[in-house]
Amino acid sequence: MKMDDIDLRRLRYFLMVAKELHFTRAAEKIGIRQPPLSMHIRQLEDTIGARLFIRHSRSVELTPAGAAFQTAAADIVARFEDAVTEARRHQGGNSGRLRLGFAGATYFHPAIPSIMRAYRTAHPDVVLSPEQSNTPALLAGLREGRLDVAFIRPPAEEDDLLTVRPCLDEDMVIALPADHALGEQDPLPLAAIAGEELILFPRDIGPGLHDSVVSACHEAGFSPRLGQEASQIASIIPLVAAGFGVAVVPRSVGSIRSEGTIYRTIAGVAPHAPIALARRADDRSPLVAAFLATAARSARHVALNVS
Repeated sequence: MKMDDIDLRRLRYFLMVAKELHFTRAAEKIGIRQPPLSMHIRQLEDTIGARLFIRHSRSVELTPAGAAFQTAAADIVARFEDAVTEARRHQGGNSGRLRLGFAGATYFHPAIPSIMRAYRTAHPDVVLSPEQSNTPALLAGLREGRLDVAFIRPPAEEDDLLTVRPCLDEDMVIALPADHALGEQDPLPLAAIAGEELILFPRDIGPGLHDSVVSACHEAGFSPRLGQEASQIASIIPLVAAGFGVAVVPRSVGSIRSEGTIYRTIAGVAPHAPIALARRADDRSPLVAAFLATAARSARHVALNVS
């Protein structure tokens, strides 16, 4: 006997007869005539090499071999149906694992939790695996296949391997020690911090924001006095609270509540902190497509609320 001689249709036919213990009723339930059903069961018995039913004039009963086969056949059909369901869920982006990257404290932007929540609600069986790092490291992770999609801080040029799309934006604010003399002013001109030590992060881990802050200082008429460096945006706030200097950070970083730090809006034109979504250009995963669609809807909603 070859296993490919037994198809799922015959297993389902057998299970219906085993349930009804009557060929005519089983045929009606299946939607075929009784003679073809009897022929399929005979062929199944011939293939297996065992009688599955004892046939009476008005009913049938399972043989011991048939009873044993019923249990195994039901398990095979159920497992196949589960496999089909799982495959369809993956095809529709409803199951699997999505590896997400977050750069430069992007996760503090209020829209990011909303995106995650909306995606989780629509796709509860998808496992989200987050990774926090800097933009260059996340782009490397995408190219190497260790990440599926990442919130990054532009600029990040597209190439044959990566696709980058704008997603969110926010203005930047000035972070001051709580007892700073400038704390009484709000909004505060950027030029007011010209004589202060400016805490920044190394340019190689966040070139976009680094250059945006420095460029805004130049446009305000001064060259910043670069002081203590922070390994990432979130670590700037404790340094400000400790009196190492002042900082210019994305507004959402203000959600980091510190008794030693206050935030002031920048008067006039403030530098901006855009967020983009990056993915591999050849990635056709339904999970990624569904996440990008969710992010686009949430970003439009944020833009409407702000405008």
